[in-house]
Amino acid sequence: SKGNNTSLPSSTINSNQQANHQTDFIGRAINLTDNLVQKQKVVLESLTDWVGKLVPDFAILKKSPTDSQKPSSLSTDELNAALMVAQQAAKSLAEPKKGEHPNSQELVQDLYERSKSLKKIADTPAQRATIEIVALLFQSLLTQERLPAQIRIWFARLQIPVLRVAIIEPAFFAAIDHPARVLIDRMGGCVMGFGGNEKSFEEDELHHEIRRIVQVIEAYPDTESRVFVEVLKEFEDFLEVYFKDNNSTTRVGVSLAQQLEQREAFSIQYIIELRKMLQDVPVHDAIREFLFKVWADVMGQCAVQTSPSSDSTRSMQRIAHDLIWLASAKTTQEERSQVLLRLPPLLRLIRAGMGSIGLPQKRQEEHIQSLNAAFLAGFSAKTKAMTDEHLQAVSEKLQALDDLMPELEGVELDEDIFRDLSGYESSDLEVVADGGSIPSPDMLTVASELHLGHWFLLDYRGKQERVQFVWQGLQRNLMLFSTVHGRGVLFQVHRLAAFMQAKLLVPEQNESLTVIATRSALEKLNADPQRLLG
Repeated sequence: SKGNNTSLPSSTINSNQQANHQTDFIGRAINLTDNLVQKQKVVLESLTDWVGKLVPDFAILKKSPTDSQKPSSLSTDELNAALMVAQQAAKSLAEPKKGEHPNSQELVQDLYERSKSLKKIADTPAQRATIEIVALLFQSLLTQERLPAQIRIWFARLQIPVLRVAIIEPAFFAAIDHPARVLIDRMGGCVMGFGGNEKSFEEDELHHEIRRIVQVIEAYPDTESRVFVEVLKEFEDFLEVYFKDNNSTTRVGVSLAQQLEQREAFSIQYIIELRKMLQDVPVHDAIREFLFKVWADVMGQCAVQTSPSSDSTRSMQRIAHDLIWLASAKTTQEERSQVLLRLPPLLRLIRAGMGSIGLPQKRQEEHIQSLNAAFLAGFSAKTKAMTDEHLQAVSEKLQALDDLMPELEGVELDEDIFRDLSGYESSDLEVVADGGSIPSPDMLTVASELHLGHWFLLDYRGKQERVQFVWQGLQRNLMLFSTVHGRGVLFQVHRLAAFMQAKLLVPEQNESLTVIATRSALEKLNADPQRLLG
């Protein structure tokens, strides 16, 4: 428009054709892409493009300015002062008394009163547009029915800090990964699982942490997005500890998953070391297979329960030595007498070891029969003899195994070496060992980058239920979900991607809170463009 920049072009106000065309374009663009992140980016870009056509200055500002371009041209001293007053007013939204729930309509009304006052002080169309859009975003957030009532008051108090950032950093509207946007999405995604149980949320550590984060943001109004970056990191760190130690529903499942990962890491390392150790040693095939497939796991379990250097773990290592010796060729009567003397107590210890890792009785008997056949072959000298030098070398290497065990972080748990974990199941932990469809590389990436705390719908073993992502292994190879009743469901990352590919595990909410809010804002502006500058 010519002349006064505060008025909307009459052709825009009087014609709905362009707006309808824009809406159709958005729908087609969203339908043309299968990538969820790309879909969300399309929504954000649609808003900035739409507003940019009505407010040319907004189209310029939507790209993040450099540090040298950031100062007061985007936010006047008068507006800064008004923002400070508005922020103090927002702080008066005191936390409700225990058992009381804030009225979302009152919060929305209060939000709009502040926005109207700020728009009167703003002196550019871009500033007024920014104030209106942020108000629309928070209107959507505050009326989200699935958010616990207590969280709404803390989100309401974020309006002014977010508005301040949006004025100074207009890329907030277009960047899916802007820290202020991500923080709101992460906090909202975690609390949506409380499903209206206001009492449980009121007393939960998660509620206390969100309150603390909002108060920290309010305490540093002039740090722009840096404070959001910092508290976002703190929130991510909090979630790891929260699900592991402070959430009674998820604590048991996470503990079991951590033990399993550690056990698997030790077992794999024992297998690697045993293979090196026995590479040039004449060992009966049945003994070699038993050591790799079963006894390495027994030693790993013992190392987790005690330590790699404990007496219990060392005794398991000595049993490995005895197995190797018993199955070697016995050519003298003295050696055969030793076999008859040592074999019964050894078999009892082996049974106990297999029981410690939860091996079914039938599998135990199959392994005992296979071992007995190997011992019989050695007893009758049908296997290769083992020299004293070989036995001495094996003994020394087994005794030194605990020195070779790296920290868990140092064990490479790649998918190719990970074994079938289904034998590790218990009443509190299910291990998903099959199902799904062959995942694409993109789906593998998505599966490995899920965010702690988010909720999903799982279709598994004939039932559908809500699960929350609560833990991932040190190298993102194991991913644990928890049901609302606390049962853990553990995936290896390839199996997780297979389930997601087959839509057996889908996000409970396809779009993040801020993208939903952006879509809602776009619809309202599309219906009434004049409110943008008002």
